[in-house]
Amino acid sequence: MSGPSQAANAPPLLAARGLAAGYGGRPVLDGIDLELRPNEVLCLIGHNGAGKTTLLKALFGLVPLARGDVLLDGRVLARPAPAALAAAGIAYVPEGRGIFPGLTVDETLRLALWAAAVPVAERPARLDWVHDVLPRLREFGARRAGTLSGGEQQMVSIGRALLGRPRCLLMDEPSIGLAPKLFQDLLRPIRALQQATGMSVLLVEQNVREALKISDRVLAMKSGAIIREATPADLADNARLMELY
Repeated sequence: MSGPSQAANAPPLLAARGLAAGYGGRPVLDGIDLELRPNEVLCLIGHNGAGKTTLLKALFGLVPLARGDVLLDGRVLARPAPAALAAAGIAYVPEGRGIFPGLTVDETLRLALWAAAVPVAERPARLDWVHDVLPRLREFGARRAGTLSGGEQQMVSIGRALLGRPRCLLMDEPSIGLAPKLFQDLLRPIRALQQATGMSVLLVEQNVREALKISDRVLAMKSGAIIREATPADLADNARLMELY
């Protein structure tokens, strides 16, 4: 396991305090308190419609807050915004991958380097680093993203997020459309990278069993609220896990 306890005295890397948010005046989240600690993988689970994706979007500034605060390194953000969060080392991998199907993988990654404002002289080394983390990206660099399998597209989406060398990765349902083996192959290098660098990961996932294998801590959501905090070991029993759904 990684060592979130090693940074026990540090403030949470990313946190929510009394956070409420929704769409068009319809509340989805109500009074959320959450802490993502340095050097941990925190898994967010719950039934469809529990508010998990909305919570990730609110933390990244994609959904406006009705009330409450988002904190970065213990400091309240006056107005969470994706550009500012990205500049602070927070990367977001959206549900559904969000790739441009007409671009090749290499073009997608070059565009991401530009968007992340990586200096031109550093871009080759940065690409090499991401290829080392996800070696299969080299195999289909010349292919258009729309021709790739679901697992390959997810790899591109994660590789694109990693090009900024984030200290925090927000991942929304990376297993969608993937067989369990492909999902394992995708998560394994992310966990290895997290352990090697101390990166924090907030993972929203429906494939709970596989997600728990790489997680340090679990939060369960229901109807827009967090109803339980647990460790993966606490939820090893199927009966205990099913109580949360």
